[in-house]
Amino acid sequence: MKTDDRIDFVGLGFCSNDYLSLLPEIPIDNKVQMLEHLVQGGGPAATATVAAARLGLSAAFIGTVGDDEPGKWILRDFEAEKVSTRAIMVRRGMSSPIAYCWIDAPTGKRSVAWTRGSLSELASGEVDLALVRQAKMLHIDGHNPAGALAACREAKKHGVLVNFDAGTLRDGVPELLPYTDILIASEKFASQYAGTDDLEQALRKLGEIGAKVTGVTMGDQGSMVLDGGSILHCPAFRIRAVDTTGAGDVYHAGFGVRYLETHDLMECMRFGSAVSALKCLKLGGRAGIPSRAEVDAFLSERK
Repeated sequence: MKTDDRIDFVGLGFCSNDYLSLLPEIPIDNKVQMLEHLVQGGGPAATATVAAARLGLSAAFIGTVGDDEPGKWILRDFEAEKVSTRAIMVRRGMSSPIAYCWIDAPTGKRSVAWTRGSLSELASGEVDLALVRQAKMLHIDGHNPAGALAACREAKKHGVLVNFDAGTLRDGVPELLPYTDILIASEKFASQYAGTDDLEQALRKLGEIGAKVTGVTMGDQGSMVLDGGSILHCPAFRIRAVDTTGAGDVYHAGFGVRYLETHDLMECMRFGSAVSALKCLKLGGRAGIPSRAEVDAFLSERK
């Protein structure tokens, strides 16, 4: 890819190598035989960026990996998905993030243990600002906050939409919130930020930040967004989930992709929910990510 090629969707945040096992049950002090296993790339912003590419946008990722074997796998996975890796910093002699994911076959729910490896986080001076300023959308997940803040500031200067998958209220995240255009939080994030388990109250509290779009994802209960003084609810599609790993990550990508096309919030939620549902039909955070044609066909059948 040429350095002057324009990129539609730029992800910045956490990328990892995921080791996934589909199990008849998740054991405690016991052993079970795997039903299925695979290795593939993971991470919230990374998986969202792959989803954007499959949905038809040109995409690039900004982050860090080590020069170890998992790091090489991460880069190969991106390149296989036509996601530009030119802005990923490769740290020599450092170990890359990995995650071990156990998926409960009867429910599709999962448990994840992960490590950042020995990587130092992305510094503000390491961000490819030219890549950011030419994008249509910058997608962040709260990881690498110093680099994310530099990217968000550049995005705001040049009218690039900032799409924030607010999963965890970690250090550095509050500084990112004022730069966000699309702020869709997890239930956990919303409750922690607002200090209440009432998600509608939490959503209204998040709305005070002032993003163009503010929402909350609620797993199999769907999602909701603020629409002026009202709250719009969008149910999740009912499917027999194989694996919910990455379901939220791809929802954010789907919502963002559709928002670039229309500001119809219900349509954006419905599109994101469809991307998420289709992803859950296969093992892994990325294996089931659909193409745009597959999402359009899925929605057409469910009007």
